[in-house]
Amino acid sequence: MTPWAIALYPAIVSAKGVIGGLLSGRLGTALHLGTIYPRFSKNTKSFYKLFEALIVITLATSVTMSLISFVFGTIFWGITVADFAAILAVVVSTMGIGLSLTLITTKVAFISFKKGLDPDIVVYPIMSTTADIFVTLFYVLILNLFFFASVGKWVIALIAVGVFFVALRVLIRNLHEPEFLKTVRESLITMVFVAFIVNVTGTVLRGISQIVENRKEIYVVYPALIDMIGDVGSVVGSTATTKLALGLLKPSFSSIRKHASSIITAWSASILMFCVLAVSAIFMTGNFSLPAFINLLIILLATNIIAASIIILVSYGIAILTFKKGWDPDNFVIPIESSLADSVTSIALFVVLVLMI
Repeated sequence: MTPWAIALYPAIVSAKGVIGGLLSGRLGTALHLGTIYPRFSKNTKSFYKLFEALIVITLATSVTMSLISFVFGTIFWGITVADFAAILAVVVSTMGIGLSLTLITTKVAFISFKKGLDPDIVVYPIMSTTADIFVTLFYVLILNLFFFASVGKWVIALIAVGVFFVALRVLIRNLHEPEFLKTVRESLITMVFVAFIVNVTGTVLRGISQIVENRKEIYVVYPALIDMIGDVGSVVGSTATTKLALGLLKPSFSSIRKHASSIITAWSASILMFCVLAVSAIFMTGNFSLPAFINLLIILLATNIIAASIIILVSYGIAILTFKKGWDPDNFVIPIESSLADSVTSIALFVVLVLMI
């Protein structure tokens, strides 16, 4: 129906990653430190200010993503000025509905902590996968309303305007709250970087689609690939930020050796899951030949080796650099690495496909 519908998808998914990643990282560290309690009622001021900051960040992220998508779109996707209002309304309304996922993320963090599990390892991998599914459904719903429902555009506009006014009210109420402002300010830095990266992903995705037009199995596994590489980075980065906060890890890149166990286990799990994805894709597309399976497996494993090695180094490096600057690493690590993982994985897949097809 429009050239921006497919290319905008990575931006929607990655915008979710900014919000969910920030929340997951902050909750994991705060639960370990005791600055947030594992309950919704009668919690600390930090807990409630974090949620209010997420509302403002959601709107700011949506607007930033839309603006940079528009710039990329005019250059690479063939869109016009007339498309900007539609892009903005679709992104803001999709992200507004997606705010409901923050409650689920928080509940998963509380349950995992109470059960003696490590939220830094459990929460984001669970919620990134779950959120990808729900945000994709939300995006499809909004697109269907926009293109096919007679009053769909009015519904979308109403949702977008509602998000704007709620965020504005929250912002005005917290203009003198240092913790709130710090979270929003540091997230804005992350947001600009992420908004640029995800549009690179969208452009690469269009390139991949031209190469693998008849390879349905690539389309089947693509969302899972970018999600799982992001999960590897989240485990490495989030566990590192908690160790830094607790003083268990020195803020230097050479200390990565003491973090080797977290890195090896996360990477090994991703390799195993990439093998499972290869089997699943073959069965789901009905292409049961052994050569097709081996070809897909080689493509996925090569993509994993390239993408995971880059993301691990990036995640750890961001945690160290932001900590040394006196910033909160949890405002940066998962949001940046999850978005970068989408681009790195897409580019790695594109390179492998060019070499093998």
